[in-house]
Amino acid sequence: MSYLKFDKTQLVNLEYSLTKEIVRSNRAGSYSHTTIVNCNTRKYHGLLVCPIEEIDGEKHVMLSSLDLTVIQHDAEFNLAIHKYPGDVYYPTGHKYIRDFEIGKVALTRYRVGGVVITRESILVEKEEQLILKYTLEEAHSPTTLRFKPFLAFRNIHSLSKANMYANTRVENVANGIKSRLYNGYPALYIQFSKKVEFIPAPDWNYNIEYPEEQARGYDYSEDLFVPGYFEMHIKKGESIYISASLHEAQPASLSKIYAKEVNSREERNSFHSCLKNAAKQFFVKKDKKTEITAGFPWFGTWGRDTFISLPGLTLFTDDEKIFKSVVDTMVDRMKNGLFPNMGSDSNPAFNSVDAPMWFFWALQQYVNRHNSAAEIWERYGKTMKTILEAYRTGISYNIRMHENGLIWAGEHGHALTWMDAVVAGKPVTPRMGYDVEINALWYNAICFCLDLAKLGKDTRFINTYKHLPELIEKSFLETFWNEEKGYLADYVDNEHTCWQVRPNQIIAASIDYNLIPDDIKQKVIEVVKNELLTPYGLRTLSPNDEHYEPVYEGDQPARDKAYHNGTVWPWLLQPFCIAYIKLYKKSGVPLLKRIYEGFEPILTEYGVGTIGEIFDGNPPHKPRGAVSQAWSVAALITIEQLINDYDK
Repeated sequence: MSYLKFDKTQLVNLEYSLTKEIVRSNRAGSYSHTTIVNCNTRKYHGLLVCPIEEIDGEKHVMLSSLDLTVIQHDAEFNLAIHKYPGDVYYPTGHKYIRDFEIGKVALTRYRVGGVVITRESILVEKEEQLILKYTLEEAHSPTTLRFKPFLAFRNIHSLSKANMYANTRVENVANGIKSRLYNGYPALYIQFSKKVEFIPAPDWNYNIEYPEEQARGYDYSEDLFVPGYFEMHIKKGESIYISASLHEAQPASLSKIYAKEVNSREERNSFHSCLKNAAKQFFVKKDKKTEITAGFPWFGTWGRDTFISLPGLTLFTDDEKIFKSVVDTMVDRMKNGLFPNMGSDSNPAFNSVDAPMWFFWALQQYVNRHNSAAEIWERYGKTMKTILEAYRTGISYNIRMHENGLIWAGEHGHALTWMDAVVAGKPVTPRMGYDVEINALWYNAICFCLDLAKLGKDTRFINTYKHLPELIEKSFLETFWNEEKGYLADYVDNEHTCWQVRPNQIIAASIDYNLIPDDIKQKVIEVVKNELLTPYGLRTLSPNDEHYEPVYEGDQPARDKAYHNGTVWPWLLQPFCIAYIKLYKKSGVPLLKRIYEGFEPILTEYGVGTIGEIFDGNPPHKPRGAVSQAWSVAALITIEQLINDYDK
């Protein structure tokens, strides 16, 4: 029996099955994403979603779905399912599903009378190509399969509408067709491993609805173009392969390509193997650059998320080469001491004060793991010194070290830390001033570089920065610590000190260098544990606070209001567990194990086989947001490694 498996009783219950999603990606930047019953509930869902450089470099839904109808004795059984107005689901193909399981690939088994047919799919690792495999396991009469493609050709953030500008014509290619709905797009090739008859019947399928978008306050209805349908006979025991690709395929080679791709994958047969497989899905390689996709389905590459997740995604999965490749890609994009937090190469946004600080932290994890201080200083020392000097002397957004050694950052209307939600032009959590985690990471970066510089005998750097650690330690405690309250302030500006209990203070307790003494660390950890820790992460605000938002739902402003005011984030467990195990050593392992093991059931609750972005602040802590998030997966892998290290 497969580790990740759903049976008929679960699958036919749409209230249950439509909340379970599966996403698969490849190194070419493409992904395939839908629910476990193949009903698209988001505008981001699609069988083949690819980055289209010719348009805008963003991801586009090319093939939304490929509906299958089984025909026997002139009786038709449509195995597809779509949502239409009036809470209508048609066809009701989910009723024919007998089981769904995930091993190396996802497999759906359908039964229609005496017919049993399976559907498997895989994304080719380095191509914009999806291959579907259909196998007729049982049949007592001649069987015909009909496939109807639903085309979108649109950005993942938009919706398709019937229009007179679409190019509804298709061209015949080997065992299939190619279509280009709009100028500027590449052609989409749909090809079969055996000869197939294509019957042109161009038509728009109107008013397909996406309930997840409706719940999020967005437009949720679209029209998809169907150019016609394919028909072919299939024999018992026969498998057919279907390629959806931006490049023409050789039909005779599809079965070999599919087998090769499957053989190169690892089984998802344990919690550990699922996390390891999930980690691999965030990397994109193109034009000699390696990027990390922050999350699926709607995130791109984010500088902050890249550095926070990078060690967990690579160092503990034995992929040091890709670690350096990602760092090199980011270093090439650095400008004036800042890394682009989001946006394309042509339009980057340098609005993250913490991304450069996490860059130091990521390199530090590499050094800790590989005892490679000299190598890192030689390779990245120049970049590290550039960043520190930029922060010391001052750069955009008023980012600058003050005379007390602390970093001040912020401008009105901008949110520069990871708590970056903005509504109506105003940050939801304004943190302009001295931020607790920024200054902890600043201290960590300076101490780390001083140690590296000593090995590299860089006396000029040492003489410039050697006085700062002691100054920062003194200023940090004077600025952020309050003995009576027993925890660290979240930020301090010119007018007041923010004493809301937030998780950012745990980062100060987790860094390698002792910015705060152990007795203060213990108090910080206990406050965070008692008020913010949940089974699935840390709340972003204490429930005792009047501004606490217990549930992440509603339209964009409502969700943004809750995003950092109570919503639970799994990634924050990484600094929490690091701080906890450093302080309590072996006696801290049981808590880490409870946290780690508590996530295993989540693998079948939201993004199947992976960990999502966020959870509600209040029980039952419903999963929300992106269904697969890089720093969430990285945090769990890191916690597993901490447990293993201390168990040894």
